Amino acid sequence: MPSSPLGTPPTPPRAADELAAMLVDARTRSLALMQDILEARELGPRLAIVNPPLWELGHLGFFHDHFALRGLHGLPDYQLAGADRLFDSSSIAHDDRWALPLPSRDETLDYLSRVQQAMLERLPDGTASAAQSYVYQLTTLHEDMHGEAFLYTRQTLGDPAPDLGTPLPGQRPAPASNGPLPGDVAIPGGRHRLGSDEAVPFRFDNEKPPLEVEVAPFSIARAPVTNAEYAAFIEDGGYARRELWSEAGWQWREHQALQGPIYWRRDTDGHWEERCFDRWRPLASHQPVVHVGWHEAEAWCRWAGRRLPSEAEWEVAASRAPSPDGGSLAPGKRRFPWGESPPDAARANLDAWRLGRLDVAALPEGDSAFGCRQMLGNVWEWTASPFAPFPGFEPELYRDYSAPWFREGRYVLRGGAWATRSRLAHNGYRNFFTPDRQDILAGFRTCAR
Repeated sequence: MPSSPLGTPPTPPRAADELAAMLVDARTRSLALMQDILEARELGPRLAIVNPPLWELGHLGFFHDHFALRGLHGLPDYQLAGADRLFDSSSIAHDDRWALPLPSRDETLDYLSRVQQAMLERLPDGTASAAQSYVYQLTTLHEDMHGEAFLYTRQTLGDPAPDLGTPLPGQRPAPASNGPLPGDVAIPGGRHRLGSDEAVPFRFDNEKPPLEVEVAPFSIARAPVTNAEYAAFIEDGGYARRELWSEAGWQWREHQALQGPIYWRRDTDGHWEERCFDRWRPLASHQPVVHVGWHEAEAWCRWAGRRLPSEAEWEVAASRAPSPDGGSLAPGKRRFPWGESPPDAARANLDAWRLGRLDVAALPEGDSAFGCRQMLGNVWEWTASPFAPFPGFEPELYRDYSAPWFREGRYVLRGGAWATRSRLAHNGYRNFFTPDRQDILAGFRTCAR
């Protein structure tokens, strides 16, 4: 993790009490997700897609320590001796994290507490500076991303669902509707400004500078592909038909020896079940399929005569509205599919309070202007677009956030999942993973060819 430059990107100043509440909330969630796991195993199995729990917890404290206390506030020393040699993700290889002389669990928790307290003490009364607003949001949102990764890890290792406490009133209402949501919506073409501009309070470096693109007319599904729709692909021999897979996808499928999604199996009567954390449950037909990699999404599309949307098409469907005559795109762009109001439980399945997916027809209040549902929340959605910088891209304060991954063959995902924090999700946010990853909460939505 390189040294923090003196400057920070321009960010609107935030109220200090809002920044404090975000910091405390993110830490409360991290501890709720990890406390029982740390008591059971501090290191855990060595897998390429997970970190040792004790190391990952210490890394959270180090990230705040490095960027806020040292980089922003100029403290000369880390709040834990040798923290940079233990918890710097940029300089410590993944496989080496199990062999480090890590501090004890109590010492690590004390480190996190001291760092957070020092950050809170340095917040002013009233409004924080633009630089402090940027750094405190960066460190909080980074912790939110790790919180989602903690949930991936619990699923990967078959741990029980976490106890996140009691949600606030209104955070987990019964869905307004259930079931499938078939059909496409037609979207006119036009010019579109891809990415995030100054109207978004916090932007990551890969979202900017916004890129002007021309999008041809297209038709996109109202909802993501469901479990039932994906099961039909399997029943038709989808995992055995070489012609449905790319060369790289077929090699990956053979290496994995997969006959279906990684967490699916047949029960004694031949019906599909799905593992959710440590429990096997009957497959919910109308929930979106999840834990499928990009290769699997591409093969399903070839079988169905469909295709994945580009990220520009996805963003147009999520953020634009039709002109009054319906023949073109109206000017302007929404921050969220439904408008400018922040997400709530009636519009999007976010923040992990439900600890799982809803049927694709749920939450009609969150529809985009074109009638696409659940474009934020429930499951991340693979796109056809490789993860690449927009022209004029410059790495920002956390220089390793995007730049090292442009050459890895990753693909862009959009929208957020049920585990994504609502303060992170908006129409311009870009996620990015390699096409083989199945542990993430990813599904897909398709376009007509």
